[in-house]
Amino acid sequence: MAEVLDCKGMQCPLPVVKTAQAMKKMSAGDELELLATDPGVEPDMNAWTKRTGNELVSITKDGDVFHVLIRKAG
Repeated sequence: MAEVLDCKGMQCPLPVVKTAQAMKKMSAGDELELLATDPGVEPDMNAWTKRTGNELVSITKDGDVFHVLIRKAG
């Protein structure tokens, strides 16, 4: 079960900053589901996961909300 981080209504770079803070508290292999409405979250999360080595499992969109699933690197 992924931990959920609700960043709906926040603009860049807040979803990235909040994700980074949440991931620091997690263990390797844990998953975080980020909920965001900023369309910039897709390129931002692609870049952030590449830079940090965490795994971008999926990005889906439900209405205006992006669901970004990230797995913490081991």
